[in-house]
Amino acid sequence: MSDETQATRKRAQVQDINRSLYDFKMSEEGYERYADGLSTDIVRAISEKKDEPAWMLEMRLRALACYEEMQMPANWGPSIEMLDLNHISAYVSPKTKQADSWDDVPEDIKNTFERLGIPEAERESLAGVGAQYDSEIVYHNMRAEVADQGVIYTTIEDALHDPELEPIVHEYFGKLIPMRDHKFAALHYAVWSGGSFVYVPEGITLPYPLQSYFRLNAAGAGQFEHTLIIVEPGADLHFIEGCSAPKYYEANLHAGAVELFVKDRARLRYSTIENWSKNMFNLNTKRATVGADAKMEWVSGSFGSHVSYLYPTTIMQGARSTCEFTGITFAGATQDLDTGCKVILNGPDTTASVDTKSISKDGGLNTFRSSVMIGRHADRARATVSCASLMLDDISRSDTIPAMDVRNGSASVGHEATIGRISDDTILYLMSRGCSENEARTMVVNGFADPVSKELPMEYAIEMNNLIKLEMEGAIG
Repeated sequence: MSDETQATRKRAQVQDINRSLYDFKMSEEGYERYADGLSTDIVRAISEKKDEPAWMLEMRLRALACYEEMQMPANWGPSIEMLDLNHISAYVSPKTKQADSWDDVPEDIKNTFERLGIPEAERESLAGVGAQYDSEIVYHNMRAEVADQGVIYTTIEDALHDPELEPIVHEYFGKLIPMRDHKFAALHYAVWSGGSFVYVPEGITLPYPLQSYFRLNAAGAGQFEHTLIIVEPGADLHFIEGCSAPKYYEANLHAGAVELFVKDRARLRYSTIENWSKNMFNLNTKRATVGADAKMEWVSGSFGSHVSYLYPTTIMQGARSTCEFTGITFAGATQDLDTGCKVILNGPDTTASVDTKSISKDGGLNTFRSSVMIGRHADRARATVSCASLMLDDISRSDTIPAMDVRNGSASVGHEATIGRISDDTILYLMSRGCSENEARTMVVNGFADPVSKELPMEYAIEMNNLIKLEMEGAIG
């Protein structure tokens, strides 16, 4: 067998074996699927199916009116002309009830999450797990010892049917992200389905993370989950969000929303690994508000989607509050990822630190946007933004677009950006030590991404490194 034939077979094995971890799909036979597009009848049908309180239906209908009035985003970011909302179904659901035992999950759905490693992760390192499949949560469970501490981790739908929790949802739902924020926020509030509700009582520290995993299996569909987390004073929580979808040759849409309330002296770490397929339009909105002496930490890894608009926002209201944002974005062929973050420092002695990495290959486009706003009363506020970009070829592109709005003379704000390529000398050195060229490039990229990897729990750091390896191997030949 020739060396060329061996190399060809090796390339086929890399793609056929490794990509099947995320790129498999299940039949939609027997699923409930609403008509494509958006109408009053569809919005009412979603609300009726969930047996929601009247105020939620009223909110959905107001959001639908907002959506119909508002214009599509102006062309300041990646084009979304290929996203035809008239060919997107807002609700697709397997005909199964939510289970709290893994044995009760239907076999095809269970196999999906088994292949993604969710049950194993739950057994080994998680305090609770929620698994969403298309538009509905299919599995939700939490360790008894965590529930005994008064921690609540459930779906928003279940919370709306609990007399003690429904007033809390009513108080917080939609307060951080208004429906008029942008057109896709209005769309979200009109058709949202699934997601998580988390409440951590005052002074409680969870020894293990909670996790929600979102799998979009259906073609030509949207996923619109809503995550609402309230961390009371002095409490501490790590929440992990994972996302994936198989590849189709038609557009899918993700327009979820995340609202995080971090009270005085509390700490919340929100970690995300997104591995959407490259036909996905990821138009997610995330926002946190932080109290006095509290800390908000974002750890974000974005590896999929055709187009992304993703800018987690932190509003630092309390004195001496802290925000840390650590992120990495990997854009390959056909991908235009416009990501970053926004930090608003309103309290005195507040501190924000942003550290991001981006990697571009095969013509991938990466744009990092940061917005730092220092309010008039943010005496002695400090903010630093650092972004580094690595381009692996001559046809990729990386841009950095910072914005600084400083309204207090005692504040200190800094920004630095670097863009570079892998040094040929580095590759030659590693090859002289026995590495192939591709192995050498993968090692350099992993080293570049290490500041993000080390911030993740071990199993997610491994997943991130595997995603990088998979992207690099996909470039062979």
